[in-house]
Amino acid sequence: MNSPSQGGRSPLIYIILLAVGIVAGGLLVYVFQSARKPVTTASVTAGDGQKTTAAKERKIKYWKAPMDPNYIRNAPGKSPMGMDLIPVYEEDGDGDDIAGLVRIDPVTAQNIGVRTARAKILRLTKTITTVGRVDYDEKRVYHVNTKVEGWVNKLFVDFTGQKVNKDDYLLEVYSPTLVTTQEEYLLAKNFQEETGSGFEPGGSSVLELARKRLEFLDVPPHQIKELDESGEIKKNIHIHSPASGVVVKKYVVEGMFIKPGTPLYTIADLSKIWVYADIYEYELPWIKIGQEAEMTLTARPGMLFKGKVTFINPFMEPKTRTVKVRLEFDNRKGMLKPDMFAKVTLKARRDKKSVVVPTEAVILSGKRNIVMVTRGAGKFIPKEVNLGIEAGGYYEIKDGLDEGEEVVTSAQFLIDSESKLKEAISKMLEPKTENNEEAEAKKMDHEGMDHDDMEMDSEEMDHKGMQH
Repeated sequence: MNSPSQGGRSPLIYIILLAVGIVAGGLLVYVFQSARKPVTTASVTAGDGQKTTAAKERKIKYWKAPMDPNYIRNAPGKSPMGMDLIPVYEEDGDGDDIAGLVRIDPVTAQNIGVRTARAKILRLTKTITTVGRVDYDEKRVYHVNTKVEGWVNKLFVDFTGQKVNKDDYLLEVYSPTLVTTQEEYLLAKNFQEETGSGFEPGGSSVLELARKRLEFLDVPPHQIKELDESGEIKKNIHIHSPASGVVVKKYVVEGMFIKPGTPLYTIADLSKIWVYADIYEYELPWIKIGQEAEMTLTARPGMLFKGKVTFINPFMEPKTRTVKVRLEFDNRKGMLKPDMFAKVTLKARRDKKSVVVPTEAVILSGKRNIVMVTRGAGKFIPKEVNLGIEAGGYYEIKDGLDEGEEVVTSAQFLIDSESKLKEAISKMLEPKTENNEEAEAKKMDHEGMDHDDMEMDSEEMDHKGMQH
């Protein structure tokens, strides 16, 4: 059972709580209204040297929806989502009338990670790494054949890969044609010795003509000398190696009948070799004849081979969309083998210096190339630039930017989006031109036209003559 004293206290507690709630609500309303007032403070120095603070209101440019920046109005109100529109104030300072200019306070810039770098003069360098394939030097590949028909009696070089030196014996051939030519040479020699003449009209002797025929049939000089000294016909004729190198291919066997032009051996001189490297289209501006190249091989770990660019193919490879570049390397030690795969490095350097910016500072939109340039005091403005080559993390700027200008290298996409939005809003809020005003006046006159006279009286329409 409740006492009388307890029953009297309850209304008093409720009254106190109600008063506290009213006071708290009034404070909240006051704070909210104060926060919405567009006032700024300015420090003013009085005549006595003391600083006083004066308040001035900023001019509202337009109102926008908090959740939809595209919803813009000239007066306060509600957004389509039912939220109060927030004011956007006109910024102070020079350059605010530039289209696309964006202001960002230092705290916001730090929060979104804005970083900048200055455009500078630099000589660009680029390192191109690609795959290469070792191949023969086509200028040092020799094919061995004969100019007469006959039979192979003996092989001195009888397997592929065998090393040979220039003028080494390769094989012996019996050829009736060469035997007959030797007989003609000896007859001409004996006739000249017996008669002391033998000259043909024009000054050449029969002996000299016979000797030239032996030379034209590739009879070695030492066998012609032996024939001249001994006077004995040689049954077999030697075929010599035309150069030092390695037998790459062997086509002949002992006892084989050969004809003029029949391939016998293919010999390659490996003292110098070629390397073919694939270069993509965007790398071609960096490649030139005489450029130094470096090469490493998995078969020779830790070794670095140095060569140079000797030729650039004048056509593209249709399947790989690359250009073959030929490199030349010294191989007197025989470490490089044809058909080896190699890692090729080409280091290139531009002949002149140019204005460059970091690659991350450029926004590649497909149609335009944009950089965000700082203007101090938290201002940023977009600038279109003309790009050159790219190398070493930098883009060459051919036009649109000067040395020393500061560009944004991080968060520039956010700034660019805000810049485009502000530029679009500025265009929407531009004052109407005379043509626009005339069009608006005509529109109003059209709306004010009396359409009563244009109403058609349905009763006047005679439908009696219509056949259904």
